[in-house]
Amino acid sequence: MTAIAAAALIEGDLIAQREGSCGVIRLNRPKAINAVTLEMFRDVDKALDAFEVDPAVSVILLEGAGERGLCAGGDIRALWESSKVKGDLGKILWREEYILNARIKKFPKPYVSFMDGIVMGGGVGLSAHSSHRVVTEKTKLAMPEVGLGFFPDVGGTWLLSHSPGEIGTYFGLTGQTMNGPDAIHAKFADAVVLSAKLPALREALTKVQAGITSSEVKTLIAGFATGETAGPVAATQDKIDRWFAHDRMEDIIAALQRDGSELALSTLKTLNEKSPRGMVVTLKLLRLARKSSSLEECLVREYRAALEVFASDDFREGVRAAVIDKDRSPKWSPPRVEDVTPEMVAPYFAEIGIDELKFP
Repeated sequence: MTAIAAAALIEGDLIAQREGSCGVIRLNRPKAINAVTLEMFRDVDKALDAFEVDPAVSVILLEGAGERGLCAGGDIRALWESSKVKGDLGKILWREEYILNARIKKFPKPYVSFMDGIVMGGGVGLSAHSSHRVVTEKTKLAMPEVGLGFFPDVGGTWLLSHSPGEIGTYFGLTGQTMNGPDAIHAKFADAVVLSAKLPALREALTKVQAGITSSEVKTLIAGFATGETAGPVAATQDKIDRWFAHDRMEDIIAALQRDGSELALSTLKTLNEKSPRGMVVTLKLLRLARKSSSLEECLVREYRAALEVFASDDFREGVRAAVIDKDRSPKWSPPRVEDVTPEMVAPYFAEIGIDELKFP
């Protein structure tokens, strides 16, 4: 089978096929910037089942259809509709998605992600846990969930907690966008490859030898890479470390107010737009993730918190304001960080018994 004559294993919103020695997984909803549905997560899992045991597949490639990006996230509208009627889509989708995130991190064959264009939320979960993460000059990577009354999930707390200094705290709380080099600095990606060179890199991946090692794939990718490792946010690392070194949101806000610089006040304005409860929960998740020994441990904690978010007014209001009505004027409950009590936060961290997330 050649790269030109590839037989599809799965077709539709997700396309999976072997092209030469490469198992290609293509998110195929370009009009929705490849937002991922429950069925697509299930199809990714099926594709990995097939590619893992196929001796002709030496490497996996994740890519997105269209020009706008790899993936804009999960199907938020469907989750919002289910939340409104107290449905169970959140419990089902996040369980399967998080188990898939953990599988990707441990996948036994080299797994390459082309993180070109927009990469957000669930798209980060499918790509940033892979063994080889390629960004471009067009990459716009973000975990903007706090603006939806949520928190950076899909293992986001694990990833952000491993960013240098307080860079992860900054990106997790503000939801600000990383470019390609900043994604490398934040340890969400490994190499910048110009988007014009992606077709050539893709072709090279379809021609790799059987049994190619992860180290050899890294070397192959490096031959196409620019070598960039830090973008504009990295240049403000010392300030970010100072402002976001605290374990209470009130103290982070106070540090930004004391600084009073244009960048500090701009950051403060961004935080003021986010869900106060979401920020407090996010900060606690990030601090706990620093002490965690595995991605799975963080995913279990995220699952507990996600089910509480799913039942919350803040999630429904955040999605309404950003996605449904698009008025960008959410009415958060409570409206201020200082009004978020320990009693409000505690349920996000409670064990949930028989519904607990368990990994195969």
